[in-house]
Amino acid sequence: MSSEIVFRNARVVLRDRVLEGAAVRVKDGRIADIAEGGSAVGTDLDGEFLMPGFVELHTDNLEKHMSPRPGVHWPAEDAVMAHDAQIAAAGIVTVFDAVGLGDVFERSDRVENLERMHAALMATGAAGALRAEHLIHVRCEVTYPNVEALAKRMMDFPEVKLASIMDHTPGQRQFVDEGKLRLYYTKKYAMTDEAFREFVAERHHMHLNYAVANRRLLVDHAHRKGIALASHDDATLAHVDEAIRDRMQIAEFPTTPEAAAASHAAGLAVLVGGPNLVLGGSHSGNVAAVDLARTGHVDIVSSDYVPASILPAALKLARADIGIDLAAAVAKISYNPAHSVGLDDRGEIALGKRADLVRARIAGDLAQIREVWREGRRVV
Repeated sequence: MSSEIVFRNARVVLRDRVLEGAAVRVKDGRIADIAEGGSAVGTDLDGEFLMPGFVELHTDNLEKHMSPRPGVHWPAEDAVMAHDAQIAAAGIVTVFDAVGLGDVFERSDRVENLERMHAALMATGAAGALRAEHLIHVRCEVTYPNVEALAKRMMDFPEVKLASIMDHTPGQRQFVDEGKLRLYYTKKYAMTDEAFREFVAERHHMHLNYAVANRRLLVDHAHRKGIALASHDDATLAHVDEAIRDRMQIAEFPTTPEAAAASHAAGLAVLVGGPNLVLGGSHSGNVAAVDLARTGHVDIVSSDYVPASILPAALKLARADIGIDLAAAVAKISYNPAHSVGLDDRGEIALGKRADLVRARIAGDLAQIREVWREGRRVV
């Protein structure tokens, strides 16, 4: 059965501009018409914003629902449903749930939850119970001994569309600052100083034994499967050169201005964290995302570990007086991430594209998601 919706009196955020008092017609889940002169019929949005549905490439949020406390394994399908509700309420219509293939600890919650997370995502999706569309981003820890076997199994699933190549060896990439490194691990994992020293020594041993070979195997397997690739926490020009040689599409969370600039110049889409933008800096002591934006080296904003950060982070960019207007800022959470992984049917309000839409009221510093549609069907 054919279906049609008309929205009128909206501030419609296109990829390159905002149309004031415009109307959008949706037919059978697609954008059928955009009228700059408005419309006499349809749902009156009272001058509020109509934006494209947001596209999230890297969120750890599901892991928090799977294990709300260390060692606690929540019922997996309930965890997925709660995560999905948060994602949709933030305006995210397409989400790449990050699942860990290996970790810095052999039997961490991330490792133990992998199979449960994947099975629950598939079950809830098949039941039609999810508001957002859930795809999978496999986080591949190159120092993990069994990561190759995990990757070969997981990358066979069609919903896996992105793989990031990670190396969390202490003293490089994310944690060059030894003080920040010590604070993070001793606080998060309740380590004593002696346990921390042993942990650092063990991680360096694992790096020497596994990192180079595993990286090559993971990259080659992702290319064979046609899965988009992201580098992670690049800090040096050597890291960027490695990402270029490996034909990666995305540079996730570069930790220095030099790495971000080189990645951007090489055509990698530079992804930064929404929490970094909202809070004004990195919790790891690395470069502030707004400083990368000032030099034109931010292409994508990810909510990372706080789903609700995604729209406020884009608004921070638009208000920072750095030459990024609202349309360009919203593109960094919609069109740009979709385009970077080949999802060219969504991410913008344009004729023929999916009617993934977000109605938002913005008043001062308040950004309120009012309604969300996925392919023309209201989900929030």
